Amino acid sequence: MEKLVITGGNRLEGDIDISGAKNAALPLMCAPLLTEEPVTLTNLPRLADISTLTDLLNHLGATVTIAGGNGGALTGRSMTFDASNIADTVAPYDIVRKMRASIIVLGPLVARAGEAIVSLPGGCAIGNRPIDLHLKALEALGADIELEDGYVRASAPNGLTGGTVRFPLVSVGATENTLMAAALAKGTSVIENAAREPEITDLANCLIAMGAKIEGAGTETITVEGVDKLHGCTYAVMPDRIEAGSYAIAALMTRGNLLLKNARLGDMGAPMDVLAEAGGIITEEAGGVRVKSNGHIGGFNIVTQPFPAFPTDMQAQFMALASIADGASVITEAIFENRFMHVPELCRLGADITVTGASATIRGVKSLRGAQVMATDLRASMSLVLAGLVADGETTVNRLYHLDRGYERLEDKLRTVGAQIERVNG
Repeated sequence: MEKLVITGGNRLEGDIDISGAKNAALPLMCAPLLTEEPVTLTNLPRLADISTLTDLLNHLGATVTIAGGNGGALTGRSMTFDASNIADTVAPYDIVRKMRASIIVLGPLVARAGEAIVSLPGGCAIGNRPIDLHLKALEALGADIELEDGYVRASAPNGLTGGTVRFPLVSVGATENTLMAAALAKGTSVIENAAREPEITDLANCLIAMGAKIEGAGTETITVEGVDKLHGCTYAVMPDRIEAGSYAIAALMTRGNLLLKNARLGDMGAPMDVLAEAGGIITEEAGGVRVKSNGHIGGFNIVTQPFPAFPTDMQAQFMALASIADGASVITEAIFENRFMHVPELCRLGADITVTGASATIRGVKSLRGAQVMATDLRASMSLVLAGLVADGETTVNRLYHLDRGYERLEDKLRTVGAQIERVNG
């Protein structure tokens, strides 16, 4: 089994290329299911989740062509999706169980083919993430929903119809599913209390490039005027704000200086505000965002909330930063009830963390020490890597399949800027 071996203590300096955003790429890869014409996506990251969704699209009958690759799903940054022939409307358990985001084929399939049968999803074990919001939204657009033997069956043989969907809770995935379904529904749909994340705007912009009529993406209310059909397009995936934020923390923790090439500061408001409070010097440059240390790491308080507030996907990484800060920090996880599983692993490295309910109090220590640790989910994996970069001695991070779902060529990028890190077998 592969693992990362990190020898801590090196200052990071140089440029890191920020890849296309995983959380934008996955829904964008489902958008081609809405049209008979090819859709080309550029700036796609090479990640395990991209491969998994490619397998699912292939199963549904879509053909995927990778530019500049040798046939593997992780070999190219540009992929063309041709879903002119939807051969199957069943998304099977064996594929869906690997990745929770697979549920977002549900809306496009029922909108285009009139039926979708999708396994209940799997993914990281970071708390209860029910899909009832997805199902109620599709019902509001006229779909009949049945649950049987671990599968969701959505049917609309005469097509979907416009309607009003008001989410009681903000949900990125449910907003994405509804947005794609509404694009082909008859009439006008209004999505209220919609997710406002930049990835939602990215999906809306791609759909507009395909001929959809959408207003209000990035706000709480999105209005979609359904069209009879969509056409193909070429669209570039936005840069990954979570990856950029993770490397920004690495710069601060190692007292380094990194240029995050292609990163967009406007997408990273709340995390960068906290990073600046903790001692980061952040400037926007023509090539991206530069983050460097002022030589001191101060404590901070965080509460995770939907965008534009602090993202839950950055909570674990900031906990690693807090572990070596001067003074105490408090992090409250208000999105997922089970997303502190990295705490025992950080404590193995010498962190001083106390969890009380949904809050963790982190008292910064002078130094961490290397140890064997195990990743529990995607973002927890990165928190352990960050801690390993500054720990005394050698840190070994096990169970890398989580990390490979969301960070492209992580060890290569970190070595380029001075980290001592390698992937080994055994």
